Parts: sequence; structure tokens; C-alpha cells
Amino acid sequence: MTKNAKYVEDLRSKSAAELNEELVAAKKELFNLRFQNATNQLDNTSRIKDVRRNIARIQTVIAQAAAEKEA
Repeated sequence: MTKNAKYVEDLRSKSAAELNEELVAAKKELFNLRFQNATNQLDNTSRIKDVRRNIARIQTVIAQAAAEKEA
């Protein structure tokens, strides 16, 4: 199992409140990374891409959970 698959499995086991907390934390991290990048303090620019994809993963799991509830 890849690192991303494990991360998604972790997300699926969390509650909606925990997912929202995780989403807020990831968005804050992305903001800070963008700020560091703008001020030339960021060494690992690929981290921005990773965090953006993690945000998308979290949002996908939230949407899937909401669709399951409705069905």
C-alpha cells in the first residue's frame, strides 16, 4: 500500500468534525507555504503541490461521506 493510500484510509476512518479540522489545518499550511514562497524562504517548493493534493483528498472524502449519508 502506498503512502497516499494509507493517508486516504486514515481520512476515511475519521469523523466529519475531524476531517473539517484536518482541512482547516491543511489550508493554513498552504497559506504559510505560499507566504514563504513569496518571500523566498521556502526551500522545498514541491510541498505546496503535496498540500494542495492533500486538501483535494480531504474534500473528496468529505463529499463521499456526504453522498453516502444521502443514499
